[in-house]
Amino acid sequence: MKGKLVDRPPCICPGGMMNMVTAELMDAAGIYMPEAHTDAEKMAGLARAVYESGCFENYGVPFCMTIEAEELGARVEMGSRVYEPHVSGYAIESVEEFGKLPRMDTGRGRAKVVLDAIRILKEKADSVPVIGNLTGPISTASSVMEPVIFYKELRKKNRQAHAYMEFITNQLITFGRAQMEAGADVIAISDPSGTGEILGPGYFKEFAVTYLNRLLDGLQTEKMGTIVHICGQMSPVYKEVQEVRSNVLSFDSVVPMKEAKANLKDRVLMGNVSTYALEFGEPEKVRTLARGCVKSGSDIISPACGLGMKSPLANVQAILKCLKEDA
Repeated sequence: MKGKLVDRPPCICPGGMMNMVTAELMDAAGIYMPEAHTDAEKMAGLARAVYESGCFENYGVPFCMTIEAEELGARVEMGSRVYEPHVSGYAIESVEEFGKLPRMDTGRGRAKVVLDAIRILKEKADSVPVIGNLTGPISTASSVMEPVIFYKELRKKNRQAHAYMEFITNQLITFGRAQMEAGADVIAISDPSGTGEILGPGYFKEFAVTYLNRLLDGLQTEKMGTIVHICGQMSPVYKEVQEVRSNVLSFDSVVPMKEAKANLKDRVLMGNVSTYALEFGEPEKVRTLARGCVKSGSDIISPACGLGMKSPLANVQAILKCLKEDA
């Protein structure tokens, strides 16, 4: 993460939006969702099982991207063994109404579950890095209210939209700092709704980059690493992405890593083994894709997004096995 040479690229999957738990892993561990979303011991147990099963070289919690929205008043369905939690009801109808929202309280609810799980993992982590996760500012803001209205109001109610984003970002800083204090070594921020394709370059810079950086700056008083994952094509917004002040930039599988490396020469890049191949391909195909990521300049090898719950364990394990064999 510091841009120094290593013997081989590490293999990680942060958690959060980039969930690394599969149905087969749950069967092997005897710990299941949705219970693991609300029980710190079970959450930590599943995160530990990912590492002990030879899938990835980190612990990561939580396993969804709905905690922030729920703590800010949105209604969340907790999902099942197959489906992740999702927002089922919004807390406000306009950016102007953010004053009605509660502030992040890390001493209750699922936010506390995550902090307790981090403490449990850190207590027995040895040298395994513990990654805490945040949903990015745009994605959180567009989960608390209806996203189509939110995107329209970035333009129509620009001043109020910025005030809303300031509020959201401050709540994320509170949650992120609490994760760091609980023992997280790295904070990964995933902002799938804040893409250049959705926002366009202008609003991407004005809103996505601005509030990602305010969030990152709010976490930087402690010495820890940061990862930012952005979905979608990067070609229209490489200039703007370069301004994101994270240690690591992560992209999904639509971004050619060779292209990303050419445009972001001095950055540490992470990615981006296809999650479609991980779910529906064979281990040898996964190995080929992992080697392609290394060859194309990826510094940290990871899935391109969250794993499908039906992804075979052998496919998930193939990435790390490949990297160790080639070292």
